Amino acid sequence: MALHLPTFYTRTLSAVVFVGMMFIGLLWNEAAFTILICLIQFLCIREFFLLAAKIFPQYRPVLWVQIAMQAVAAYVVCSNIYFLEQTFNYLSLYKITVLLAELFPAVLFLAAVLSKQSALQQLLVGIGALVYIALPISLLQYLYHQYCYLPMAVFAFLWINDTMAYIIGSFIGKHPLSPVSPKKTWEGTIGGIVLTIVVGLAAHMFIKTYDINFVAVAGCAAIAGTFGDLLESKLKRMAGVKDSGTIMPGHGGALDRFDSLLITVPFVCGCYLLFQ
Repeated sequence: MALHLPTFYTRTLSAVVFVGMMFIGLLWNEAAFTILICLIQFLCIREFFLLAAKIFPQYRPVLWVQIAMQAVAAYVVCSNIYFLEQTFNYLSLYKITVLLAELFPAVLFLAAVLSKQSALQQLLVGIGALVYIALPISLLQYLYHQYCYLPMAVFAFLWINDTMAYIIGSFIGKHPLSPVSPKKTWEGTIGGIVLTIVVGLAAHMFIKTYDINFVAVAGCAAIAGTFGDLLESKLKRMAGVKDSGTIMPGHGGALDRFDSLLITVPFVCGCYLLFQ
């Protein structure tokens, strides 16, 4: 099949811009990192609302409810600066519980007032956005506060897994992994997981900082990241769309780029606390 040069150039340019923005946000300083994850969160939640509108015919997105959800989600992320700087102890867990107890009634009230005919749908979609997107992003900031290069490691392992799974699956993949994503194969998935863990083992041997178990981080990225990709593929199939958005020409939307991250981060956080 002949290479379509305009499409190739578009995909390459958008990929270069994407990678550049990611490196700046992840490695520059804390302010740049916070701006980056808030931008990721905003774009992912926006696309999540659009998918929900296609999945549930009764659901009608209300602009003010979406703005309120984004504000609540941003507060959840930024508040980590104050109550997640230390490890997860009982005090911080108590504060998280109080925070959620304060936010959910406010969300319910806003949904009921701003959308009388679909208050329940607005509430459920809003809670889904908080749990699926905002909380994992907030945990990503928690990881940054423990070791500023740990989020970069998570992204690197996710990219390695995706790339290796694609390459191996392209050459020897014969058995589909799931009907949800027919292009994924068992051979590619297993190969990606094994090679990612090998890279994690190498990182663990050569990087002796903060007692981080990079093998566990790599394993979480490879295994949980695969499930995250399948989950988002299921949402797109239910919505009847190929991509969650068009923010990246030739590559899809923000959820397409960060679906693996959203499921991986909670597991990485758990492993970090387990091996600390």
